Amino acid sequence: MSTASVAAPLTADLLPEQVAAKEAVPSKVVLAGMQMIASGELWQYLAPSLLVLLVGLAIATVLGISTGLLLARFWALDVALDMYVTFLYSIPSVALLPVIVLWAGFDFTAKVIVLVLFAYFPMAINTYQGVKNVDPKLLEVGRAFRCSEGQLWRNVVLPGALPFIVTGFRLAVGRGLIGMVLADLYTAISGIGYLIVRTASTYRVDKMFVPVVVLGILGITLTALLRVGERKIAPWTVAGARE
Repeated sequence: MSTASVAAPLTADLLPEQVAAKEAVPSKVVLAGMQMIASGELWQYLAPSLLVLLVGLAIATVLGISTGLLLARFWALDVALDMYVTFLYSIPSVALLPVIVLWAGFDFTAKVIVLVLFAYFPMAINTYQGVKNVDPKLLEVGRAFRCSEGQLWRNVVLPGALPFIVTGFRLAVGRGLIGMVLADLYTAISGIGYLIVRTASTYRVDKMFVPVVVLGILGITLTALLRVGERKIAPWTVAGARE
């Protein structure tokens, strides 16, 4: 057997990797991104993932804040449910993906459940800690002025816990993005995660990096919007941080 006949299949085997290495250049990634935006391909895969992110974050925020407030303010609920919350939090969320897919299928519902699972615990735990860290003296003053339970919640508990809730939401957004991509990768049907898998499997590394960069920009944008919202909703937290 000649040396050329041996080298030929080796070169053929290495060809996709060599091509992929040449495609992983910033200029080609930018060009691929412009082409995907112009053709609408990027939005076609990004839109379903953004819908999952919005719905999942909304559900996780409502459930997380409600759970945190109730467990922190009512001792009986804290004792009864703390073990179950800790149990679920201790289980790696990725390990539950096969079970969720078996129960909910590969469509929109399964992806939302995965995202809620990732984003719920930062909201619940931070809200719980925020309520627990409210100054007891403020509660005593409120009760001394005969404030009702509702007035205490509106004027003392929620404003005191708001910085923790905002921090929890920031963490939930980050974990929600991870859950969104993992759900797309595992179902491999639609979404930005599926775009990453599809382009990687065809060695289109320039196109593969486009959704990765978009996810980073999306995370930065959402974090910046949260900081602006925090200044509007709780300006005293920003003033306290500067001092």
